[in-house]
Amino acid sequence: MKLSFTKMHGLGNDFILIDCREFNPPDVTGLATRLCHRRLGVGADQLLLLYPSRTADFKMRIINADGSEVEMCGNGIRCFAKFIWDRGLSRKKTISIETLAGIIRPERRDSLIRVNMGEPILEPRRVPVALSPNETGHEHEKGIIDYPLVIDDSRFSITCVSMGNPHAVIVIDNVSTFPVAYFGPMIENHHIFPNRTNVEFIEIINPSEIKMRVWERGAGETMACGTGASAAAVASHLKGLTGKDVTIHLIGGDLLVEWFSDNHVYMTGPAVEVFSGEFNLDS
Repeated sequence: MKLSFTKMHGLGNDFILIDCREFNPPDVTGLATRLCHRRLGVGADQLLLLYPSRTADFKMRIINADGSEVEMCGNGIRCFAKFIWDRGLSRKKTISIETLAGIIRPERRDSLIRVNMGEPILEPRRVPVALSPNETGHEHEKGIIDYPLVIDDSRFSITCVSMGNPHAVIVIDNVSTFPVAYFGPMIENHHIFPNRTNVEFIEIINPSEIKMRVWERGAGETMACGTGASAAAVASHLKGLTGKDVTIHLIGGDLLVEWFSDNHVYMTGPAVEVFSGEFNLDS
């Protein structure tokens, strides 16, 4: 049996998108690990599945390369929206997409796509972050800011934000030379994160620019992360390091993140279709 797919990326954060409106593939965990394998499959960070929705225009499921399902992906939802518009599945300028993180609304902005990412979640139990009773002093009115996390004799000050999925943001001096692949998985799987976490390592360039590398939960280091960029902008503003409008410089390119007075975070960036094809599920 052959399965049609489309390969897409947002700033190098790459995806395999499958339209499941007429065919619902079984075992999406196994399908994701197989398709996303970079030597034995198509190769991608995540698998995006498009379904009909009873509560929105469309529904999106996101399966990591390791087979785990996640709540939301900022770069992925831009690609998801582009797929819908390019194929004439909707003529709306703003569409509603059902995700595990709630209803997300991408909007066409000329050649770019702007996404209302919703309100950042700072309450520890909702991020979630699980601190022991004697550590609750690290919880501030605005959430967990600069919590001291010791990893392999190195101390990190983490700020925790959820953008529908969990993030731990860490400010460092030089993001280009930092060993993300070494510390990323240890922080991702630390016991204070019951659902694991995405980890953003950021360098403050000035009050309106941040340089960032990201270790994504279930995918490893990726070239970009939309929810991570949003979380980094929120965390850096909470720490008094930046304003509310920030350009995030990632390995794959730039994202603009704006935190509006209504407490909603908006992310603007590109989405690119690379190619379409068929995968032989019987081989």
